[in-house]
Amino acid sequence: MNSRTLTVGTSAYPVTLPSIRDPRLHVAAVIVTIHVLGQVELGFQVTVPQILAAILTCAIIDVAVTFHRRRSFVWPASAMLTGSGVALILRVPTTPPGDHWSTHAWYVFAGVAAFSLSTKYFIRYRGSHVFNPSNIGLVIVFIVFGSTRVEPLDFWWAPLGSGLLLAYAVILIGGLLITARLGLLATAAAFWLTLAAGLGILAASGHCMVARWAFAPVCGFDYWRVIMTSPEVLVFLFFMITDPKTVPSGRVSRVVFGSLVAIASTLLMAPQTDEFGTKVALLGGLAIMCALRPIAERVLPSTALWRGRIAAAGVLRTGAVLAAVAAVAVGIVAAGAPARGVVSPAAADVLGRVPHDVDPATFPSISVQQDVLDWNHEISGAGAREIVLTLAENLQLENQALLRADPSILDAVDHGDRLDEMRDRLQKGASTGTIAVDQFQIDDVNVRLLVPFGRQTGLSLGLESRGTVTTETYDGAGHLRDRSSAPFAKTFVMRRATGARWLNVAVLPVSTDS
Repeated sequence: MNSRTLTVGTSAYPVTLPSIRDPRLHVAAVIVTIHVLGQVELGFQVTVPQILAAILTCAIIDVAVTFHRRRSFVWPASAMLTGSGVALILRVPTTPPGDHWSTHAWYVFAGVAAFSLSTKYFIRYRGSHVFNPSNIGLVIVFIVFGSTRVEPLDFWWAPLGSGLLLAYAVILIGGLLITARLGLLATAAAFWLTLAAGLGILAASGHCMVARWAFAPVCGFDYWRVIMTSPEVLVFLFFMITDPKTVPSGRVSRVVFGSLVAIASTLLMAPQTDEFGTKVALLGGLAIMCALRPIAERVLPSTALWRGRIAAAGVLRTGAVLAAVAAVAVGIVAAGAPARGVVSPAAADVLGRVPHDVDPATFPSISVQQDVLDWNHEISGAGAREIVLTLAENLQLENQALLRADPSILDAVDHGDRLDEMRDRLQKGASTGTIAVDQFQIDDVNVRLLVPFGRQTGLSLGLESRGTVTTETYDGAGHLRDRSSAPFAKTFVMRRATGARWLNVAVLPVSTDS
């Protein structure tokens, strides 16, 4: 830090400015670079005023508190990192997409940042703060307000491209250099390796989660790969876990601390079925271990004592360690029971027993928007035709379910809102004795990408369809009573909600900007 003096009236106050050698300045450079990439390349759903609100709030509060205590002006390096960390991870679902300068919900970012920073002043142990401020603040806010009001940054930021590759380079190079300089690289490595092992056990047990950026539930190896290579996880291990003020002082203790954070995070992540819960659980592991740090510092020995104990350990201590590892593995598998596997209806059986043939002569023209191809290049040409064919089959099978009064057919082709809607129609038909079915003649389809925000429903395709719909009304005996035709324009929303077949999940109006 560089010290100067500021004279106000007749009083002179010391002024402490940042030094180029301060590691906090290096961390800030990495995080600010990620913020910039998020705005210009990665499509982060956060605005510049929201980011500034979090950073400036923390800066103003810290300068005021420091001046009150020391009667000096000190550059608020740590406080600005807290605000920047909050802005990097916090998201408000109602933020307008694509508007970099919107002031929407800026006060949420300011409030969360202020709350996070306050934990640094009010929760202390032996003269130092107990929690990483941004970590504990975000965990509490996510738990209290839930995913409809706030949510964390996604595990997967964008399709693999130059922007994401540059973000990886900035995080890895900056993170490795900074943690090595602080003597915390082993802590970061211990966390990553332990988390990799724990999530490997979880993934092998058939664990799944729903993510808004995925068309289908993320299961098994994909679940492991997505989390372990997530840029957000790398930011977490390089710049949040490795806070020198909130880790134990001993070198060996820090390594053990990193492993324990990973174990706590894995156990919390195991029962989660959606990305929101999984991300909050990951952050929660650090919050728990920070709370236990005073105990850990007393229990975990110094480096020299640790080596002496290992030398005298013998078979008994080795067996105890192996037993503890086995107990953790069993605990992870047991905790993951609620999120194990995805129950998929027997669609093949339904397709085999219910007529659903589609006449190739009636196949519509298909266009696919670029955002769809950016996420999955296979949804073009034959891939797009296959999905449209599945839509046509699903619509026919819905009609068969209504005419046969067979809800099991609906379970095989519908999900979510569409399933609820069709079940209501089937129940209404049973009570009134008449049933109406819609026969769609689709002339053209425009395939769009539908990315939910603030809802853990997963990525969907919007098939904007135009053509003619013929509505047929049948009585309880199956006799046709009425038929009428009219043009239609609808968006059929499809997603691989169970990890297998593309299912109809909703029907929406056609977008006005299509």
